[in-house]
Amino acid sequence: MGLLAALRSKSLNGKTIGVMVTASHNPEADNGVKLVDPHGEMLQQSWEAYATTVANAQTASDLVDNLQSLVTQLSIDLGVPARVVYGRDTRPSGPALVQALEDGLKAIGAEGRNAGVTTTPILHYLVRCVNTKGTDEDYGEDSEEGYYTKMATAFKSLMESKQQPPPLVVDCANGVGAIALEAFAKHVEGVFSFVPANTDLTTPGALNYRAGADFVKTQQRFPPSLEGTLQAGQRAASFDGDADRLMYYYADDSQNFRMLDGDKIATLVAGYIVDLVNAAGLERSVQVGTVQTAYANGSSTRYLEKRLPVKCVPTGVKHLHHAAEEFGVGIYFEANGHGTVLFSPATLQLLASHKSSTPEESSALGYLVQLTKLINSTVGDALSDLLLVEVVLAHRGYSAADWDSSYTDLPNRLVKVIVKDRSQYKTEDAERRLVAPAGLQAKIDAEVAKYAGGRSFVRASGTEDAVRVYAEAGTREEADTLAYTVAGIVYDDAGGVPGNRPREFL
Repeated sequence: MGLLAALRSKSLNGKTIGVMVTASHNPEADNGVKLVDPHGEMLQQSWEAYATTVANAQTASDLVDNLQSLVTQLSIDLGVPARVVYGRDTRPSGPALVQALEDGLKAIGAEGRNAGVTTTPILHYLVRCVNTKGTDEDYGEDSEEGYYTKMATAFKSLMESKQQPPPLVVDCANGVGAIALEAFAKHVEGVFSFVPANTDLTTPGALNYRAGADFVKTQQRFPPSLEGTLQAGQRAASFDGDADRLMYYYADDSQNFRMLDGDKIATLVAGYIVDLVNAAGLERSVQVGTVQTAYANGSSTRYLEKRLPVKCVPTGVKHLHHAAEEFGVGIYFEANGHGTVLFSPATLQLLASHKSSTPEESSALGYLVQLTKLINSTVGDALSDLLLVEVVLAHRGYSAADWDSSYTDLPNRLVKVIVKDRSQYKTEDAERRLVAPAGLQAKIDAEVAKYAGGRSFVRASGTEDAVRVYAEAGTREEADTLAYTVAGIVYDDAGGVPGNRPREFL
């Protein structure tokens, strides 16, 4: 990947490219890389195919041939300098992969900058800062300290005159987010405080194990280390292994787990920003919109559609991010807690130049300007998003229960079905309907029709020979029945062996 990152840099006339060695929310034994384009965004989609080809080279000769083919195909000038900034999370396999990355950079003569052990969002931030330094789009100081200072300054401004919230419990998934949280906390002493949990960076296998945002979302329960520790109404948050996902939750009056996922974050943030834009007198100049995928809970979609435009796109951050760029202020959060807010160049220019007519407009405008500095728009950022949530809650005067009461999630169920060939499952309508295999969608429709407000869709996994079946309905029993019925239909249609059919499939 060092070689590929260097070629990407050369193809963009020497712009700095980022490489993050991480496997995010996956188990500690897994690892991989994320490539970052010059503005801090994910690697351009067309280059994903090149990355796959290079990564799958079987021999050194194949690797050279694949790289040479890429150079020829894209007319890359090898004489152009290449610059790469890279970092890693806390996985034990990280140092060896970084060494391999550095070997690749050295082999091609690229300039490398090692950001060390850091979070994925910080690496994205650094890439954007390096590439915009000294321009009208200057994003800030290109260092971890610059990242912390920028957010802390904006956070303290936004929290000025607001009552200091109680300390927030933050589950760091035993990952690199623990390091970032500890470093950032020093910048907001006296304004906000954290109670870090799951910060074990030394015990083998601890990363993401029974902790973190993915555990909370998929298991719909407190991390075991926090069971029975939260008071009624007390909220807490979880990062994932590389700190680019955020999940909130709280204990209700009966000590039951209540989840506040990416959909809840999106509705909270969207409503607040819409109100600020209106209060600033900019509603005719700035269009605020949200972007969701088919996995967004139907109740959240209906809540948002009453307040602002909502667009549904295929699953994947690259699709969400691209669609959000179409709005003056684009808000996207996947249900899994990955998301951010984008401000278009025109909106940023307007916020910098607009002259308010009243003190109320001036105050709202000031809040919007500070939000552009608090929010890491390059990528989903658990720490930045956490601060954003806390700002909105403070400005609204909301408790966790107040936030949760904005709408009630429809009960839902996600089921995995193992299939021989996931490539045969083709979709349309932002992955909400199947077009192949033929006839399967009609069977799904027939089952969905049995439930008032029911919804179900099937899409191929992006990482394994399996498909995901999502279903939601008015009650937990109905959602489970619909999900397992559709899963059974998919299994049978795929020629699954009857004797191996999961017992829960109907």
